Amino acid sequence: MSQTAKAELFRQLHQGPDVLVLPNAWDAASAAVVADAGAKAIATSSAAVAWVHGQPDGDILAVETTCAVVAAIAAVVDVPVSCDFEGGFTDDLDQLQRNVGQVIQAGAVGINFEDGGRDPQLHAAKIAAVRKAAGQAGVPLFINARADVYLRRLAEGEAAEAEAIARGKLYVSAGADGVFVPGAVDPELIRRLAAAIPAPLNILARPGAPDAAALAALGARRLSAGSATFNAAYAALARTAAAFLASGSSTELMAAAEGAPALQKRFST
Repeated sequence: MSQTAKAELFRQLHQGPDVLVLPNAWDAASAAVVADAGAKAIATSSAAVAWVHGQPDGDILAVETTCAVVAAIAAVVDVPVSCDFEGGFTDDLDQLQRNVGQVIQAGAVGINFEDGGRDPQLHAAKIAAVRKAAGQAGVPLFINARADVYLRRLAEGEAAEAEAIARGKLYVSAGADGVFVPGAVDPELIRRLAAAIPAPLNILARPGAPDAAALAALGARRLSAGSATFNAAYAALARTAAAFLASGSSTELMAAAEGAPALQKRFST
């Protein structure tokens, strides 16, 4: 499937009626496992990608490293790949367009694009620059604009809701295809956000968040695991390593490894 065809498929997956569920990946191996489990698309987690490279999350990892991860993932899966592109790794619009060109060249057909603590007007200008760069690259990139009002506690209560909706509308008018509001958990809040924002709404998996079927009924169209899949994998590693260090039991170690994906075979074929 061509990159353009994957981009069109990725866009269609946001149109419902089902919610697009994305168990986020961080490298070729995790992406292969997620794809083989039945994921309709692969999305990276910027936090997880940073952590496996020994870096903290937050526009610190080199854009070249992020793009190399995308390229490695795109080489081993046949489904659309979306990159958690943080804030674009720059606020300079010319450099941003070059960065976007790199991630598209790596094989991405979508990006998560967060405003963080930035002025929403600046983020809107950055979205417009990304849209222009994608057009020049000839790929209908899905821009999932992230509004961090709840995640960063930039406001509370009705003020937070109003700000999230205002940012969502602003980002869509600037060229975003979807809006991500991480931290929104209450079902009625999600219903209101989905109704007010004129683009597919993305919700982040968090304690108390509705499941995929409930989100679909509320009007949301995408559910992201974020770093939770990474944390689940590494929690299992921490438990297994501690148990092996404590006992040195090969029997217990092999039992803990039962059900592991056959990645040697997967990558050999």
